[in-house]
Amino acid sequence: MKTIMVCDDDQGIVDVLEILLDAEGFNVITEINSTNLLKKIEVHKPDLLLLDLWMPLLSGDQVLKTIRNTESIKKLPVIVLSASVDGSDIAEDAGANDFVAKPFNLDDIINKIKVFLY
Repeated sequence: MKTIMVCDDDQGIVDVLEILLDAEGFNVITEINSTNLLKKIEVHKPDLLLLDLWMPLLSGDQVLKTIRNTESIKKLPVIVLSASVDGSDIAEDAGANDFVAKPFNLDDIINKIKVFLY
């Protein structure tokens, strides 16, 4: 069973993604506080990360740059989620593997995840 970590400061989005991914047969680990994310990745070793771009304290692009500079987790596939008009460019510059605009299509997210996990 593949494990997907979801990090978004919006609990409603986290809940929807958790239900969707669980129904698709994934093990889901969630985190709403981006400052806890790196430690949680090291502990749980997910197969893929869904990461919100705009979060308080530590933004998604800052987290992603740290992931890409951390030897043990730098190859982790990361799909960035954002409602920002320039989110795609920011995500790409930070090292994202893919980008999904909010509001997102649930089928689109599942299809993008499957590209990286199968």
